[in-house]
Amino acid sequence: MNESITLSVFEIVGSPLCVASDDGQKVYERIEKAIRQGLSVALSFVNITSLTSAFLNAAIGQLYGEFSEAQIRAKLTVRDMESDDLALLKRVVETAKAYFSNPEFYKKATEELLGG
Repeated sequence: MNESITLSVFEIVGSPLCVASDDGQKVYERIEKAIRQGLSVALSFVNITSLTSAFLNAAIGQLYGEFSEAQIRAKLTVRDMESDDLALLKRVVETAKAYFSNPEFYKKATEELLGG
């Protein structure tokens, strides 16, 4: 039996503004815990009026460092998101998949770019 839960981003963050990575981290922790418990997660964006890539990177992007793409696809669905926010989420996911497929490459490139 595949149990599922719905997580309200609005309730977790306590605001319609999802802009800070710290707030995204709160959402990530709830999703990560549920998936580790074998639950499927429906992530609801009802009442969210503002969304940034920093928030989405923290909330969803870093899941790709913990779980396979297949696991995430099987266990996480996103609901109630505006079409422009869905496009932003798609970009965040593609970037996260690229990064976590070869994190050392990206770390080295960043160090070189910053002169480290």
